[in-house]
Order: sequence, then C-alpha cells, then structure tokens
Amino acid sequence: MILCRRIDSPVGPLMLAADGSGLRHIEFRHNRHPANRADWHGGDNEVLQAAEAQLGEYFAGRRQRFELPLAPQGTGFQLRVWWELARIQYGETISYAQLAQRLDNPNGTRAVGAANGRNPLPIVLPCHRVIGADGALTGFGGGLPVKEALLRLEGALPAAADLFGQESATANLF
Repeated sequence: MILCRRIDSPVGPLMLAADGSGLRHIEFRHNRHPANRADWHGGDNEVLQAAEAQLGEYFAGRRQRFELPLAPQGTGFQLRVWWELARIQYGETISYAQLAQRLDNPNGTRAVGAANGRNPLPIVLPCHRVIGADGALTGFGGGLPVKEALLRLEGALPAAADLFGQESATANLF
C-alpha cells in the first residue's frame, strides 16, 4: 500500500508517497509528469516522517545529503539515471551531456534528459542540479522558478537582484 501525505515547503506544497520499501514520490503542486495516484491512501509512516524532517532540514540549510530508503519505479535506464543524480554534490551543477557521459552514454543526452524529467523523487535525487550545456536553466517538473530557488539555496547560483537592488521573485520562495 502506498501512503501519502502533503507537506508545506518554501517552494509550495509537496506530496510525499511511500510504501514499505521506501519513498516512492515527491510531487510539486503542478508536476509535469504526475504519478498515477489510484493506489495512494492518506496516511503516515516512518519513511514519510523522515522525509518530511529531512526536507525541512534541507530547506533550512542544515542538510546537504538525504538518508532515506528510496523506492523509485522506472525502467532500468531511468533508474541508472536517477541513481547517478544522487552523486551530484550539493551546490554543484552539471549539464545533460555530462550526465550522459557519466553513464557511459555520450550520445544519449536526449534520453538522459527524458529520464531526468521523469524523476519521481526531485530534490532527494537532485535533478534540479542538471542544467543546459550553456548554463541555462532548462526544464524542471516543479517549474523553472522552483529549480532556480533550489539552486540558489544550495549556492549554485548567486543571489539575484533586479535593477533596483531588490531580490528576484524566486527569493520569496525561501
């Protein structure tokens, strides 16, 4: 049985889902690829409690690595991509091409990008740390403002200011 619960975060509400084997999903309010929730039931368990606590520590700047049992469901290739995401260090960014190279698939940039976009555990498996080859922020299931906010939290992007010295709109997310 998959149990789920909604938590509040600085980037908006998150839906967490877990079963007996681990955390299965973290979804943003407007997820690009929402999970099929037919088997989800509202509830709570130790995994959901630990995920909420560790996400809270992350958003407070006190956690850089997650220590949770994870149980993402996907193809073998998707799982390889998602586990490689876990190796991208806090505050580091890499390009989709670099991610493909890390997977010994240098011609697989598009396939890697597609798998990255289907990551069911964003933040914990940090797909937000993958950017365009030119440094541009590209696609993110939670939206580009959330991706930008997460990278700013981690120090991967400088604090933003507009022409009048005011912080950018993404600064409000924290």
